[in-house]
Amino acid sequence: MEFMDPISLFLLFVLTMAFFLKAGSFWSTRRRDLPPGPRPWPLIGNLHLVDLKRPYRTMSELSKRYGPVFSFQLGFQKMVVLTGYETVKEALVNQADAFGERAVIPMFEDISEGYGVVMSHGENWKVMRRFMLATLRDYGMGKRTIEDKITEECHFLIRKFESYKGGLVFSSLPY
Repeated sequence: MEFMDPISLFLLFVLTMAFFLKAGSFWSTRRRDLPPGPRPWPLIGNLHLVDLKRPYRTMSELSKRYGPVFSFQLGFQKMVVLTGYETVKEALVNQADAFGERAVIPMFEDISEGYGVVMSHGENWKVMRRFMLATLRDYGMGKRTIEDKITEECHFLIRKFESYKGGLVFSSLPY
C-alpha cells in the first residue's frame, strides 16, 4: 500500500479528525467547581486575551462580561479572579479560611518538603509562622532596644572598616 493511495489518505484524514475531535474535547472540558470564564485555547490558555501592557483593563472587561468572580487560564495554570472591592473584602475578611491557602508548587514542595515559612502552606505554615514570630519577639523584634543594638554594632563595623585606610579588608581571612 502506497502512502499517496486514496484509501491511505482517507484513513489518515479520518484518524487526524478523530484525534482533533478527541483533543478538542480534552481542552474544552471545564471543571464544574470553577466559575464561568472565557474558553481557553490549547497550550496558551487565555493569554491571547490579555493586553500585556495593561492587564487590568482585560480583567475589568472580563469582569463586566462574566461577573465579579470568574475563572481564567494562563498556559496550564487555572485561576480564579476576583474583581471589585466588595468581592475581595468578602473573600479576604469573611471567607478568610477558604481563600487563605497558598498555591502548591510541586518543585518547591520537593525542595522544602513542606517546611519553612516562605513556601509552606496550610496548618504547617501557621505553626511555623507562629513559632518564627514568637522567636523573633524573644530576640527583640519590634522593640526599641534592638534598634539601639544594631546602631551600636554598625558603629563598630564602620570603625573597623576605617582602620584599614583603603587597604585590603579581606587579607586576614584564612583562605
